[in-house]
Amino acid sequence: MIREEYYKLYNGVEIPKIGFGTWQSKDGEEAYNAVLWALKYGYRHIDTAYVYGNESSVAKAIKDSNINREDIFITTKLPAEIKSYAGAMEYFEKSLKNLQTDYMDLYLIHAPWPWDNVGGDYTEGNIEAWKALIDLYNAKKVRSIGVSNFHQEHIKSLIETTGVKPMVNQIRFFIGNTQEEITKYCQKNDILIQAYSPLATGELVDNPKVKDMALKYNTSIAKICLRYCIQRNTLPLPKSTHEFRIKDNLDIDFVISDEDMEYLNHLYHIASTRPYRS
Repeated sequence: MIREEYYKLYNGVEIPKIGFGTWQSKDGEEAYNAVLWALKYGYRHIDTAYVYGNESSVAKAIKDSNINREDIFITTKLPAEIKSYAGAMEYFEKSLKNLQTDYMDLYLIHAPWPWDNVGGDYTEGNIEAWKALIDLYNAKKVRSIGVSNFHQEHIKSLIETTGVKPMVNQIRFFIGNTQEEITKYCQKNDILIQAYSPLATGELVDNPKVKDMALKYNTSIAKICLRYCIQRNTLPLPKSTHEFRIKDNLDIDFVISDEDMEYLNHLYHIASTRPYRS
């Protein structure tokens, strides 16, 4: 069953093959209930970020779930605008406090540039932040480190300067927008791709071609999207605030044929032209 399956990062750390995303889940009851339901139905990987503003609600749900901390994989992220060693250290401690834990399972640089200057050159700042993450990892305050929304050139600069490659790159990845260049680079270099927006922020639920595929497999469009990500050896991060959908999204223990995977690989969806989001 997918809830019992793991990927192994290149440092040997095991990470659940599917995670639960909390982007745009409002702090308070909404985020709390969503995470509590996710844990109830079998998710063991919760993805959040400092800028989501809901780390405290995530922490409360984890505590109230009565599941041992070591059995839950927590990912959070350094705000995209923080591009210094000291800043990375400061915000890591803030996230630790918010999440009421003394270590993180995965810590990511949220983006290679601030969200108000997408595409800007912040190479030096990224290197300084990455050095901080390396030190946090060596101090065993975090079990694995990585990046998000990084392109090949961004990752190469980190490796060339520090000798340490990210263990994860969390990117927008879904049917019709699989960012083949960075995906192939990361997978070739043993960097796990985490797939955010695996349903194209909901837009794929209206795609007639994906709908036909779902009918063929007697399943839902959402589950075709999630299974597609798994079979592309990526880690999907579905998000929902509805209990039924949270539970239903874990029911993806079927296999899409090679022929149908090839068909899905060549679909194009208009959402692939959208700008990045956090």
